[in-house]
Amino acid sequence: MFTGLVTDVGTVRRAEVRNGLTRFEVESGYPLDAIAMGASILHAGVCLTVVDRGPGDRGAWFAVEAVPETLSKTVLGEWTVGSRVNLEQSLKLGDELGGHFVFGHVDGVGEVVSIEPEGQSWRLTIRPPAAIARYFATKGSAAINGVSLTVAAALPNGDFQLAIIPHTWNVTTLSELSAGSRVNLEIDMLARYVARMMGADAPEGPSHNV
Repeated sequence: MFTGLVTDVGTVRRAEVRNGLTRFEVESGYPLDAIAMGASILHAGVCLTVVDRGPGDRGAWFAVEAVPETLSKTVLGEWTVGSRVNLEQSLKLGDELGGHFVFGHVDGVGEVVSIEPEGQSWRLTIRPPAAIARYFATKGSAAINGVSLTVAAALPNGDFQLAIIPHTWNVTTLSELSAGSRVNLEIDMLARYVARMMGADAPEGPSHNV
């Protein structure tokens, strides 16, 4: 389980297919002793398991593997060497919950419609897949590429908007997005349960690697 508060931005240093799995090696600023074999780390909103690790230039590198389904249902299939990735290590008992509960289960891939500056902040408009558009509500929570954000406005056409403060803009990969960029979306768990209680269909099985 995660909070959607990015603690590092890693860089893909190697990507290769091994026995049907795609193995990514990610350079991070995490100390080597803070990364355990088998640990879960959130990568742009996708929970992946550490299968190897070692000392790196900034701290430590680690390797994770993704199955073809995860590549096809998230933006991970677009990663190449040099891609920058929002990272968050899993919650530990006693950690502060500063964002919202994020599970690393991508519900769909959205498209950035526009990015507009608003004073010192930015307003992102995102178009989610039609099947999950109803789950994004004004003042509700959502995870965008693993970043916990509050929905500023849910629009009548199904799009939704986010207001990004300078700190979040500067310490995540959100500043690298542009119109047409694809982003991993995770629905707030509360929205899932409300929809279930009201009899609405829940989104199809999430995409994750754990």
